[in-house]
Order: sequence, then C-alpha cells, then structure tokens
Amino acid sequence: MDNNVVLTMRGITMTFPGVKALDNVDFTLRKGEIHALMGENGAGKSTLIKCLTGINAFEAGEIHVDGINGPVVNHSTLDAQKKGISTVYQEVNLCGNLSVAENLFIGREPRTKIGTIDWKTMIKKSQKIMDDLEMPVNVTQNLEEYSLALQQMIAIARAVDMDCKVLILDEPTSSLDDNEVEKLFRLMRQLRDKGVGIVFVTHFLEQVYAVCDRITVLRNGTLVGEYPIAELPRVKLVAAMMGKDFDDLAAIKTEEQADFSKAEVIIDAKGLSHKGTIKPFDLTIHKGEVVGLTGLLGSGRSELARVIYGADRNQTGTLKVAGKEVNIKSPIDAMNLGMGLLPDDRKEEGIIGDLSVRENIILAMQAKRGMFRLIPMKDQIALADKYIEMLQIKTASRETLIKQLSGGNQQKVILGRWLATDPDFLILDEPTRGIDIGTKTEIQKLVLKLAGEGKSIIFISSEIEEMLRTCSKMEVLRDGQKVGEITENLTQENVMKAIAGGGSNE
Repeated sequence: MDNNVVLTMRGITMTFPGVKALDNVDFTLRKGEIHALMGENGAGKSTLIKCLTGINAFEAGEIHVDGINGPVVNHSTLDAQKKGISTVYQEVNLCGNLSVAENLFIGREPRTKIGTIDWKTMIKKSQKIMDDLEMPVNVTQNLEEYSLALQQMIAIARAVDMDCKVLILDEPTSSLDDNEVEKLFRLMRQLRDKGVGIVFVTHFLEQVYAVCDRITVLRNGTLVGEYPIAELPRVKLVAAMMGKDFDDLAAIKTEEQADFSKAEVIIDAKGLSHKGTIKPFDLTIHKGEVVGLTGLLGSGRSELARVIYGADRNQTGTLKVAGKEVNIKSPIDAMNLGMGLLPDDRKEEGIIGDLSVRENIILAMQAKRGMFRLIPMKDQIALADKYIEMLQIKTASRETLIKQLSGGNQQKVILGRWLATDPDFLILDEPTRGIDIGTKTEIQKLVLKLAGEGKSIIFISSEIEEMLRTCSKMEVLRDGQKVGEITENLTQENVMKAIAGGGSNE
C-alpha cells in the first residue's frame, strides 16, 4: 500500500434482493485530504460507507487500511472504530443530557486507582481537546446547551481523539447555516493538515468546491471516476452524476411555447424563506402554466414547494393566491385555497396502507369538508370509480387495500385524491419516481391535459427529459437558493449548466 494512502477499497460488490447496490466499486483515500463522495439518490454512497464501517456485509472485494496487514472486514461500527475509521452522521448520535466531557469520553472514561471515574483528568483532557481545535466550549456544560453545529464538531472531536485515521462525514452540513458551515470547514481543514483522511458526503456543490481536494463519483452502484477537484468543473460533475454528456445531448424538440405572461397570476411569492432550508425566493405562476423546479437532490426543490403549500411555515416574505395576500398556517389552509400537494415520499407522506383505494382517494376531500360532514357512501364510490377509470388504476376492486397495489398504481391513487378536490394549483413532487415507463408517459400526458384545462402546476423531477416535455418554465435551485429561471431555450444543456452554476469552477 502506498505510504501516502490511508484507505483502499477494491472491487466492492454488494447485492440487495434483486438489486445490485454496488458493482465492483473502487475507492482510494489519501492521508491529509478531504475527498468528496458524490452521486444522486441511489448511487451507492451510503451503501459503500456501510460496507466500510461494518453495517453491511459485502460479497466481493477487499478493504485495506494503513498500518494493518492484510484485508480488513469490519463487523460493526465499533470494530471499524478500533481500526481508526470513525463516522459522524447528519443526526448527532451523542447524549444531550450529559456534559461535553462525558460525551467525549463515553465508554472510555479515565479511571482512578479504585476504579471510579477520574473526573478531574477527564475534564482536563476534554478541555485540552476543545482548546486544541479552537472550539469555544466549556466541557462541564451539558451538550444540549450548545448549537447543533457545535454538537456536530464535538462529535468530530470525539472521533478524532479516538485516533481516527479515516473520518467519514455523512451530510454534516444539511442543518447548518452558512456561518456554522464555515466553522465546520475550518475544523476539517485543521484535521486535514494533521494528516487525517476525510470522506465528505454532501449534496451541496458549492461546499465540495470550497473544501475538497478530490472527488469520487458513483452512479447506479458503479464507479464513474475519481478526479482531482481542479480537473472536474461543475458542469462536468453534474453530467457525471446524472449520466449525461454534452457531446451527445440532443435538444428535445418541443412545440411552440405558449405565452403565459398575459394570463391570470395564480401564485405570486415574494421573499418567501424557511430557516435552514430555503433562502428568500420570488416565484410567479400563471393560470395553466407548468413550472418545473430543477436542481440536484438536496438543492431545495421539495422544500420550496412545501413553503408555498404551508407544510413548512415561511419565516419571511408574502404569498398571494389569485391576487389575494394569504397567510397559510397549515396544509388544510392551502387545500381550502384550492391547492394540492403530491409528496415525493408516497410511502411516508402519501398512502395510508391499511385503508382501501376508495378511502385513500376521498381522504383529501373529506379533510376539506371536516370530520362531521361525511361524504355519502354512494358519492365515495362514484368518485373512486371515476378516478380508477380515468387514471387506469390497476386494482382488483375499489375496496382493495392500497398497500397491495404496485408503486405506480399507488402513485395514481394519490394523484386521484388531489384531482378529486378539483384544485386550481397542484404541486407534483417526483410524481413518476419508481414507476414504469408506460405509467410515466401517462402521468406526463395528464399533467399537460390538466394545464390545458387551466390548472397551474409545479412539477418536480430528477429526470430533466420529462421536465422538458412538460414544463414551460424552469426555476433552478442550488444549495437552498433560487439561482435562475429559464423561460427560453429550454434544453438539457442549458438546464444542466444552470444547475452546475458559475464561479471559477465553471
């Protein structure tokens, strides 16, 4: 093993039932480098880390760690820690009701001669760790008294003090503000300079270019490549993650775009924001317009939609619906204003598995009427039958439990639920994810049909091609901020350049 290399993973292969999660993946981490592990959802980043840290067992391949003879196989995170591999997750997994010192030494407390905890030594050592890392922390205070950012840094300090050679940071910045992120980066650079190899998993492009030395890109469980940061401009990184290459991008021919500028304004958002997820944005949507929200995963697409819908309360700004300023406190307010939201996670936020297809379809309409004005059964049956037929939902009967349907058909049921409320404005978040190509086409056609009937739609999808087929305007998001709007020349290349953004790495 090269003296400068701290970790090599070669030919790592792992299969979940029916899915090859990792296919012959290589990864190399050098001492004193910050190495970004990048890829869209389902690319295999988390699986690769779990293979390294002993959470997942892999079928083929070898892992080598500096200073250890022969291949390494970890059977638990503790096993990995003993070999110098530590992971700090997005959710801090320390104990808020214990002091900082207790958290730093949990499970390895210094002891007196008679076996009791040596508090004096533990506090002194803890304070030295904090001071060495220039962290303004009183180690006798409880952990919960500090901000999430400092808690995260304390978790990192604990990992480093346990003699870690490899530090894995899994989405550590997703709940931090810009100032806190900069403090974290300062700590990361300090550790890099001390020779620690850092694996940084993030969705934020800006952060990768701010702090990393090298990038490894995964896609669909395979290795796309490893690149020094200076050799991978943003546009090429986006192309590598999404599996597109500008050389062979054919512009998709679209019919002449309709001009919506003179149509009635249905949604007019000014300076709306949500702390920690979305910076202030403006957005105008006209009657009959399909507006796409595009950006890499984690760019804030869903969060922006949730702020408009009231699923997350806005901290700043104003929202007008059909010309009237409104204050949406909750989704029921949004529904009463003629809005509907099809969420991206249908299993968690969409379907109610133990209810029938009929009950799932009438759910939103019943919520609007209130629990004391039940929809008569004959109306429920008529509604369910109407949308089962209209959306071609494949189900044994309207009384079949929705959990027995395929993913695509569950998606259609939820779409039916919102269509039953006859909304003026519909937010469709990843409406075609995980469903077959035929059903995807049906849903795209339906979106265009609804727009033709005068409904306004926000359409969110990870697949640029389907957005180009359905949207008349694209709002581009990056790192929780609206960074652009494309109304003309809607081509894949223009959209991907906008997602990748400017700066010196363009």
